[in-house]
Amino acid sequence: MTMNTSARVVAIPCLRDNFAFLLIAGRAAALIDVPEAAPILDAIRAEGVTLGMVVLTHHHDDHVQGLGDLLRGLGDAEDGRPVVMGAAADRHRLPPLDRALVPGERQTLAGLGAEVIDAPGHTVGHIAIHVPEAAALFSGDSLMAMGCGRLFEGTAAQMWATLARLASLPPETRVWSGHDYIAGNAAFAFHAEPGNEAALRRATLHRLQGGTDELFVTLAQERATNPFLRPDSPAIRAGLGPDFAGAGDAEVFAALRRAKDSFRPQGTQP
Repeated sequence: MTMNTSARVVAIPCLRDNFAFLLIAGRAAALIDVPEAAPILDAIRAEGVTLGMVVLTHHHDDHVQGLGDLLRGLGDAEDGRPVVMGAAADRHRLPPLDRALVPGERQTLAGLGAEVIDAPGHTVGHIAIHVPEAAALFSGDSLMAMGCGRLFEGTAAQMWATLARLASLPPETRVWSGHDYIAGNAAFAFHAEPGNEAALRRATLHRLQGGTDELFVTLAQERATNPFLRPDSPAIRAGLGPDFAGAGDAEVFAALRRAKDSFRPQGTQP
């Protein structure tokens, strides 16, 4: 699919380490997740866009708790109230939805075609949104910068299937994930695969330059630097022990996720 050159994504820092995202094409905008209202309202006004839709990736408070204040802050906008969407499987524990989404269906966000992707693991009702015309993947708390979300509800097998599904998208797709956990994730990446020079360069640039250039990168870059997308790496398998030399990718992933759960380098985000 040809990329829409007018499409862009604005990352909005929220709370301590969350992000919301405005997908913008022209003056139309869609919002992914609502951790808190004030910075999102500021961004909408600064960009001069009309918010037509809100998509919630999963039910955790730090992704949905700002919705009520956001809708109140928009008030009686001339363009009407945005349509609120989320997973049909999670409808019982999300804020009230105008439209329940089913994995595999297509929607239109800010005038752009979008695919709803089943992404269980972090939670069982988690969804991700792929927008080919913007070369964008909104992955919530599933695939993250140099890491992946904790398994609060789902299984390692579910999360591995999710990551494999997301990693199969076009390599130029940029990953917009819901948190900045890159410091802790990078520390674990070095622990899991100490010879990965690409991961070292990425983490060093992020530490020196800050910003989002190394936080929100393409799938090609994630595949090169994210240990959870690299279970076929001989170095990762060797680090896990001799029993993993011939193990399946899902088994290696499960061991990596267990190792990350107990990995606590001083001064980094767990």
